[in-house]
Amino acid sequence: MSETTSISVSDAAAKRIAAILQSEPGKTALRVSVEGGGCSGFSYKYDLVDTQTEDDIVIEKHGARVLIDTISLPYMDGSEIDFVDDLMGQSFQIRNPHAVASCGCGTSFAI
Repeated sequence: MSETTSISVSDAAAKRIAAILQSEPGKTALRVSVEGGGCSGFSYKYDLVDTQTEDDIVIEKHGARVLIDTISLPYMDGSEIDFVDDLMGQSFQIRNPHAVASCGCGTSFAI
């Protein structure tokens, strides 16, 4: 199921996801989800997957395919998935306008 969502994927993230998927035979998408836990209450989880569920939100850009489940969607609404390559290293980062706190590692947040 493909729906319009207010979650976006930056050009840098789309290019990196497409490159990762090309190097992983059989994997067709990056699944981004929100789980309870982490230093600030919630954390983001990234998985390479080969299947999609009926209620997944699908975001496609520049050959990249991102899946988000409907349970995670309200926690990520309005967010941008980005890929950062700087002196601190390479990582996917989610800029979430609803996060009121986050930890230093950048993978945990509170709403």
